[in-house]
Amino acid sequence: MPSSGIEVLFDGHNFLRLLQGLWVTLSIALSAMAISVVLGTLLGIVMTSRNRAVQLLTRLYLEFVRIMPQLVLLFVVYFSLSTSAGINLGGRTAAAIVFVIWGTAEMGDLVRGAIGSIPRHQRDSALALGLTSSQAMRRVILPQTMRRLLPLAMNLTARMVMTTSLVVLIGVVEVLKTGQQIIDANRFTHPDAALWVYGAIFALYFLACWPLSLLSRHLEKKWKN
Repeated sequence: MPSSGIEVLFDGHNFLRLLQGLWVTLSIALSAMAISVVLGTLLGIVMTSRNRAVQLLTRLYLEFVRIMPQLVLLFVVYFSLSTSAGINLGGRTAAAIVFVIWGTAEMGDLVRGAIGSIPRHQRDSALALGLTSSQAMRRVILPQTMRRLLPLAMNLTARMVMTTSLVVLIGVVEVLKTGQQIIDANRFTHPDAALWVYGAIFALYFLACWPLSLLSRHLEKKWKN
């Protein structure tokens, strides 16, 4: 039996379980982010439309997602769909849906801002050369947009990884839930285990998100100069 709180981390398969929980966290965040990049790019292009009805609908969607807490969306998708619509979703599936809804909205707004930051003469020059509007968007505007967008997308990915800790409240066994299980199993014999387990979870989150932050800053400085 472990003699101190820190040894609880390495007793049996506890640390391996934390790593497996981290993988669940990352798989939810990264899969949701991959879908959000595709849908968000399409949404961002649509948001640049001059049609007032389109502008209103996309703005309502964006504001709805930003105002509604992710935790409430998780409860709505996971619990309300099961009771009202008879749709039984697993916790990981419900979490992925919610983070895609959130990520698409945030990514769409980033794409809209990035497209808007491209000087207008770029598009005008492309049209003057005989390109259609869609060709100008695809061949001229979007390549420059993606270059400006990549650091922002990495920051959003890091935020999504950190926000996935909320899924513990709908029963998903990710890194935080795994840590709680380890703490509960050693609560009476090692009451100081919580400090070390939560410290390890903090370190795992840091190691998962810090490289994204460093790469984002590196690319931002490189492309700015």
